[in-house]
Amino acid sequence: MAMILRTCGGVTAFCLLMLASDAAELTWPQFRGPQGAGLLAGSQPPVTWSDKENVRWKVELPGAGSSSPIVANGRIFVTCFTGKNQTLSEVAERSLVCVDLAEGRIVWQKASSVTGKEDRYEGFLREHGFASNSPVTDGERVYAFYGKGGVLAYDWQGEPLWQVDVGQDSSNRRWGSAASLLLSGNAVIVNASEESRSIRSLDKLTGKEFWKSEAESLELSYSTPTLVMTADGREDLVVAIAGEVWGLNPETGKLRWYVQTEISGNVSPTPVVSRDIIYVTGGRPAATHAIRVGGKGDMTATNKLWTSRTGSYVATPVLHDGHLYFIDDRGQAFCMQAADGTVVYRERVEGLGGGGGRPVYASPVLADGKLYIPSRYDGTFVIAASPEFKILARNTLGDDSEFNATPAIVGNELLLRSDKALYCIGKSSP
Repeated sequence: MAMILRTCGGVTAFCLLMLASDAAELTWPQFRGPQGAGLLAGSQPPVTWSDKENVRWKVELPGAGSSSPIVANGRIFVTCFTGKNQTLSEVAERSLVCVDLAEGRIVWQKASSVTGKEDRYEGFLREHGFASNSPVTDGERVYAFYGKGGVLAYDWQGEPLWQVDVGQDSSNRRWGSAASLLLSGNAVIVNASEESRSIRSLDKLTGKEFWKSEAESLELSYSTPTLVMTADGREDLVVAIAGEVWGLNPETGKLRWYVQTEISGNVSPTPVVSRDIIYVTGGRPAATHAIRVGGKGDMTATNKLWTSRTGSYVATPVLHDGHLYFIDDRGQAFCMQAADGTVVYRERVEGLGGGGGRPVYASPVLADGKLYIPSRYDGTFVIAASPEFKILARNTLGDDSEFNATPAIVGNELLLRSDKALYCIGKSSP
């Protein structure tokens, strides 16, 4: 175990109810949406689209990025980077971009330069770039994480509120930063494993550090932390690292419990939550574990429910009707039983892989019983969320850049982000 430091009525009431419902529906505040589940109940995005059909709007972005769009109060936020540096002295500039959801226009963008020296834009860092961490919002402020550029907070008009450095180190692989931010009450939770081998909690109003937990074993953890409620009603902050899963006290950062895993190397997917059970996957070769959260100390013997030698390397699976779904980095679609890890299907996705390399980085999202999965080069695949493998559509756009970002779902629309543009996929008006 690696130790860490520790009154109205009638029609009016009905209208207010509908407005409240719409406000809730038009929110995707963090990576993988509400509760980080990767789904939106009641949503019905189009199954098919093209440059001439079911694209409500398209807006050119000021730079590339693998971060996912988030949505609140009719605004979309996404991060970008420009100035791909070839030497350590040429530092990439990051931007937080605010887009109007209804009109598809940029409302404001705020650029920020890294004050320290970035890693070289080479090797696997080129696979995702310098804007891979998805922002997060509480509906009043927006928080962005730029790796060595630190964590930044902005108000709704784009005015900077604070900026906090969380480290200038690099992992032994120099793959860059990727973990997204998480809000927990009045705190912003940061997985700064790449920058300082630490998990940090920052005051969302001031940026002041509440706590910092450090461990060398955090290296190569690119997974976004998640909050899980235990069976006895306690909230734990769950962090996945190579070889272990930790349950931390979100108020202090102190370790409550841990479970040893067979996930080696680096860990990118976020733990998937179902009540007090989490599904943790990742590593090379990939593996998956079902773990019950809670307890104290080493809970490996009692809390590990099952282990599978099958798993996802980059994408976070989506859980639906007792099954886990994902496409791995080799282009294979998987359906696994959540109860015991049994593989229901493993199918090669026809039409995927034409660009070479790893064909999928985006995590699937779920709406109306369908999985929406962008590939990097070969369009977005729509697959039935069913134990019977069925490709419903493959949709391409005239955009030759990479699609690495996980989509956002807003009402009956899908937001897709490439290295060049942001797209709103919605049913065309008759």
